[in-house]
Amino acid sequence: MDATAAQLDTFAALLADSRRAVVFSGAGISTESGIPDFRGPGGLWTKIKPIEFQDFVASADVRRESWQRWFEHGQGMLAAAPNSGHRAVADLVRRGKVAAVITQNVDNLHQDSGVPPGQVIELHGNATYARCLGCGQRVEMDDIRAQFEAAGEVSPCAACGGIVKSATISFGQAMPEEPMERAHEESVACDLFIVLGSSLTVYPAAGFPMLAKQAGAKLVIVNQQETDMDGIADLVLHSAIGATMSHVCGATENSQ
Repeated sequence: MDATAAQLDTFAALLADSRRAVVFSGAGISTESGIPDFRGPGGLWTKIKPIEFQDFVASADVRRESWQRWFEHGQGMLAAAPNSGHRAVADLVRRGKVAAVITQNVDNLHQDSGVPPGQVIELHGNATYARCLGCGQRVEMDDIRAQFEAAGEVSPCAACGGIVKSATISFGQAMPEEPMERAHEESVACDLFIVLGSSLTVYPAAGFPMLAKQAGAKLVIVNQQETDMDGIADLVLHSAIGATMSHVCGATENSQ
């Protein structure tokens, strides 16, 4: 469904009036770059059971299966490119309209589109590289692939001997404290909270729009499907994110 001209004008006016906006992005912004929604209809988690964090840590066999899945299903993420929605968000950050991008995505596309890494708050981590669970040492995926293809498993951390895992937050793994704290701070401080492509069903991350609204911010939701928070939003657009954000971004630039 396309947004109406009146909806786009309202969105542009809210953004023009804002002094500190925050973007909250979910899988819907990245599906327009060809990355499937893991939880949506036909998504990966509807076909195979997710691997729990404690099982990954406890079993070498589970770790091998996890990495095999990554190389079967995750490679497309590395090949994906930012779309017009990502680029519009990056432009708003560059212009000082958007103070931070809080994302549930793990694809690095906000950074690839030009948003400074320091302004991207990754609630669920990043799948484009790995880290040691012991010392935090970063390991690049090219090195992981070479190890897996040569030995059928991923070597322990070269620095401390710890278990190496993709730098994502797995099922059963604790949410990262620093990103959660930063997301809380940005949600409370903003005057406009823009949700892009999130079903707002995965908590605690989905609580940030409500937090921002309770702190006095306007709430805009752009998502193809309805969400449980549509009723409290100041504006809801069931439309494509790339086209919507490109239009609104251009309209606010022309008004400055």
